[in-house]
Amino acid sequence: MPHLRYNPLLDTYTMVAANRQNRPHLPGKDTCPFCPDSGKVDPDYDVISYPNDFPVLSNSPRKLQEDNGFFQAEEAYGRCEVILYSSNHQAKIYDLQDEQVEKIVRIWMDKNKEFGQDPKIKYVYPFENRGKEVGVTISHPHGQLYAYGWLPLKLKTELDNAKKYRMEKGRNLFDDMNRAECLDGRRIITETERFACYIPYFTDYPFGVFIVSKDKANLSAFEATDVRELAVLIKQVVRAFDQLFDREFPYMMAIHQTPVNLPEYADSADYYRFHIEFYTPLRDKDKIKWYASSEMGAWAAANTLSVEDCAAKLRKLF
Repeated sequence: MPHLRYNPLLDTYTMVAANRQNRPHLPGKDTCPFCPDSGKVDPDYDVISYPNDFPVLSNSPRKLQEDNGFFQAEEAYGRCEVILYSSNHQAKIYDLQDEQVEKIVRIWMDKNKEFGQDPKIKYVYPFENRGKEVGVTISHPHGQLYAYGWLPLKLKTELDNAKKYRMEKGRNLFDDMNRAECLDGRRIITETERFACYIPYFTDYPFGVFIVSKDKANLSAFEATDVRELAVLIKQVVRAFDQLFDREFPYMMAIHQTPVNLPEYADSADYYRFHIEFYTPLRDKDKIKWYASSEMGAWAAANTLSVEDCAAKLRKLF
């Protein structure tokens, strides 16, 4: 049964889910559980969401008790969803119609609203893993969504630093970051009315693109224009990634927004902004940017390429 184990060194939790050991591993098209002829999904779908068959979180967990007074185990309360982008096993997200990608964003919004109504949920986190280089076990185009019963550490760190910035300077950190990147221009990929798309000055991934909202902090605040612009931007970014080295480009796509049901962050829309972070492990066509001992063990990131050069390469592909 999935459960959480408390890490007192970092004041956060590790999810333990031995059930995921049995999930499908790199099946081909003929055995893909996400294809219409698998018998596991609606044969006529375009974009759908359903509960993950191998969740790391559960909305009906069992309370665990540890015999030793030091160790702390908690319920792994939450929700895990799979979001299928297309019934076509070979489709890339940029092959889809704009309206179909808009449906993906609207599923994020719908699930954000649905799970946010549960007071035990604290953070709704849509994401996508793409490519075997980041551990993908099914190549069919899909993403996922986790609704956590606590605020994960990296997201808490971002929120706390953004709040501190607001208290010290009286301004929104993300608004200042957008403004600075747009004025500098060297790392900008493109800009729309509602979003700025760039590789941040500080990022640790050579092609680590951010898509940052100019005025929204949570999916619940999105309007039709936000949905439309974001859908097109995601398509453009992934297409440029694939053109960069003339191959399918692996990435992790992480959606960051404000928490839900946490009173201490009730005003977070004042100092935070919705954004997407792409973690991109390629530094050349067949060269991996490894996250090794310094990055993992010390959180001391190192970037092996100039992000200004990387941004220029991507910008030419838009």
